[in-house]
Amino acid sequence: MTAATRPGALLLDLDGTLVDTEPLHREAYRAFFASRGWDEPDLTLFTGRRAADVFEAVPGPWTGHDLEALAAEVVALVDDDAAPEPVPGAAALIAAAGRIGVPVAVVTSAGPSWVRRAEGPLTEIGHAETVVTAEDVVDGKPHPAGYLLACERLGVDAADALAVEDSPAGIVAALAAGVGRVVGVTTTHAADELSAAGASDVVPDLVGLAASLG
Repeated sequence: MTAATRPGALLLDLDGTLVDTEPLHREAYRAFFASRGWDEPDLTLFTGRRAADVFEAVPGPWTGHDLEALAAEVVALVDDDAAPEPVPGAAALIAAAGRIGVPVAVVTSAGPSWVRRAEGPLTEIGHAETVVTAEDVVDGKPHPAGYLLACERLGVDAADALAVEDSPAGIVAALAAGVGRVVGVTTTHAADELSAAGASDVVPDLVGLAASLG
């Protein structure tokens, strides 16, 4: 990738994109719904989104409950001893961006405590210029607020940025923010789902992307 084609910024989702945490989250959701005696919905609804946002948008037995409290219950059920594995190429991608002077932002639907946990298996997250978490925005993905804030913090035009996401909700959010190129990673969703959401390219992991960045 030449200097002329390098992105102005690299905007990275966290769960399912940098670290393979979606299996942990799904187990927590399954335990949550079982503990409540509620029928388990399609868990892909929660991929890439804040739990409280999904509970608010989708009618169900949770309607009328304290949605933030329910979301906290889900987080509490994530196995404390489970260590998510980095997605192949994640560390190399962030390192490559650093070598060629491309600023990095992590844009996640998770809270700060989960980001700190992810820094264990992927210490390179700490090298990002900024991290936008669920607590930094009023509206979560698929709303573009997180990506807009990341670009504002980095001082870059969204149209010049490259975003990487594993969920349709995240892809929609990045595109709505005006991000010029959005790559989908098939760690959680099928390639056709990511393409349908608007991803310009779809890859199985981050290895090739890291190599192309430099």
